[in-house]
Amino acid sequence: MEDYIKQAIEIVKAQASVRNMTEEEINSMIMNVIKGIKSAVSEEQLTNDEQDPAVDPKKSIRERSIVCLECGKQFKVITKKHLAKHELTPEEYKKKWGFKKNTSLVCKALARDRRKNMQKMELWKKRTAKVK
Repeated sequence: MEDYIKQAIEIVKAQASVRNMTEEEINSMIMNVIKGIKSAVSEEQLTNDEQDPAVDPKKSIRERSIVCLECGKQFKVITKKHLAKHELTPEEYKKKWGFKKNTSLVCKALARDRRKNMQKMELWKKRTAKVK
C-alpha cells in the first residue's frame, strides 16, 4: 500500500475511535482523506519544482553583488555552505537556474580583482633560483 493510503487509514481510525461511524462513512472518509493527501502532496511538489527566482537569473550577477535566486539575499560570493542551506550543490544550482557550468558564482568586481592579481603573480612562468 502507498504511504498516503496508510496515513488516511490511520486518520480515519483515530476519528472512528472518537465517535461512532457506519461502514459507509468510514469508506467515504478514507477516500476523501486520500484525495486530500494526494492533492496536498502534488501541490507541494509543484511549488518546489516550479519555484520563481528572486530576480531574473540573467541579472543576478551584478557589479558589486550576486543575488541568490533561491532566497533573494545578496552576496559577493555564493558559497557551497550557503547553497547547502537550500539543499543544492553549485552544479545543481547552476543547472536549475540556467547558468553555464563554468560560470563562477562571484560578483563581477571581485572576479575582475582576482583576475588582475593572478596576472600580477604570473604563476605560469617558471620560477628560477636566484644565483648569488
